[in-house]
Amino acid sequence: MAGSLGNSPTTAAGRPPSGAAGPELDFRSAARMEDLTRLIQEFSKHEQREYDDQRALEIHTAKDFIFSMLGMVQKLDQKLPVANEYLLLSGGVREGVVDMDLDELGVYARGADYDMDFTLLVPALKLHDRNQPVTLDMRHSALGHSWLSLRLFDEGTISRWRDCCTVVEPGGAGTTTTSAPNAAASTATPANYFFSPTLVADWFHRAVSLVLLEVQKKPQRGTPRVERAERHGTVTSLVLGVGSSRVLYDVVPVVSFKGWPAVAQGWLMENHFWDGKITEEEVIGGFYLLPACSPRGRRDREWRLSFARSEVQLKKCLSPGLSQAFQALRALAVRLLARPMGLSPYHLRSVMLWACDRLPASFLCRDELAAHFLLGLLDDLQHCLLSRSCPNYFIPQVNMLEHLSDQSALLHARKLSSARCDPAEHLRTAIEHAKAANRLTLELQWRGGGGGAGANTGSAGGGGLPSPQSDAGGDSQPDDRLAKKLQQLVTENPGKSISVFINPDDVTRPHFRIDDKFF
Repeated sequence: MAGSLGNSPTTAAGRPPSGAAGPELDFRSAARMEDLTRLIQEFSKHEQREYDDQRALEIHTAKDFIFSMLGMVQKLDQKLPVANEYLLLSGGVREGVVDMDLDELGVYARGADYDMDFTLLVPALKLHDRNQPVTLDMRHSALGHSWLSLRLFDEGTISRWRDCCTVVEPGGAGTTTTSAPNAAASTATPANYFFSPTLVADWFHRAVSLVLLEVQKKPQRGTPRVERAERHGTVTSLVLGVGSSRVLYDVVPVVSFKGWPAVAQGWLMENHFWDGKITEEEVIGGFYLLPACSPRGRRDREWRLSFARSEVQLKKCLSPGLSQAFQALRALAVRLLARPMGLSPYHLRSVMLWACDRLPASFLCRDELAAHFLLGLLDDLQHCLLSRSCPNYFIPQVNMLEHLSDQSALLHARKLSSARCDPAEHLRTAIEHAKAANRLTLELQWRGGGGGAGANTGSAGGGGLPSPQSDAGGDSQPDDRLAKKLQQLVTENPGKSISVFINPDDVTRPHFRIDDKFF
């Protein structure tokens, strides 16, 4: 399947014969490759966030607030596991960090609404210590999706989560459901309780609402301002204001598994670009079920398989030049294909990973070829649209563009064609947008406190929550050593996985791990 994306003509496009004079040109646009590479690098510079000591401390304060809030959520009704492990990803859901439904997400803009963004995966259920391939119930769902029966869990877990399940009546062959059951429902067997992504998301948002109301009753100095707290589909989005920083957290309730799903077992048998760079154990340490269904699936029962933990490991194997080209591709595609939504940033990541498997490492490691990488990815993306085929990297038999109509695919391919015909102009536009976002962030900081245009405590239909008012300055000066340490962690570990272990009875002492290092 890796070869199904076709060979990119740009790997040799416009390259003059050996010994020939003159600059290397892109055959399609006549742009100089060195000029395109320079623009890609300039865009990356403006996209890259550099934090001083104060900003690093504000990020740390926002993170502590989120984890303290989750500890309080666990105490409400004891649904969340007491000893939990959260995956913190750099970048929000809207940036394609995980495969969610973008049409249901609110449109937030960096600079206007937030300064930095993260995605936090919160396990509602965990299945750990399983040495065999995990077999999921995919009989009633699209490939790459699954229902989850609580028969895998003990009676205590079933009792706690019964109100977040749909019930299949005995003899219903998996097709007849009742409304959301309550604790009194006892006629169905445990195997008939199916964990509902929509009901779990409902519960999670209500729990967060209650916690924030409690925080509002007892405001403390130094507590972040909750400038936004909104429900978007199965995602709860929080924008926290700390000093002059606004940090967006897209918080997603998930199901966490150790091991590897049987449906993706064949993928492990193939050769991959990461072979020899990281171990298989690092890649297959675990996976998730996200609350997202297929286009024709049952929204109240169907979960989507996610390999976010594995993708964090694979990012280690990407060269800086390829990463910069991908950043530029995402900026171009998101602006061109925003409406109507046909491709998500997650599709772009899959295209890039397939290209890594197809092309030799000796080519991809050459950072001076960033322009070739960008143009090749644009060609691959157009090929995916015209063929309406984008295989999932981990489950290649899943075509992530199967739902796209011929008309929509052609429309998006035409839009991408404009970028392919004049990539330099589109890169310049992306650079100006990045500069404008940075300027807006600075202007809001100068106005005092990061509230400004981004502040909003509710939205129509979005489940807006009240915002605790507090002084983000606090009484004490920040510890300079702590600030420097935090700055080092943030700047040296962009895009890496941070696993956090929280004790709800002592939320003041979170222990977190960045990839394989503990702090």
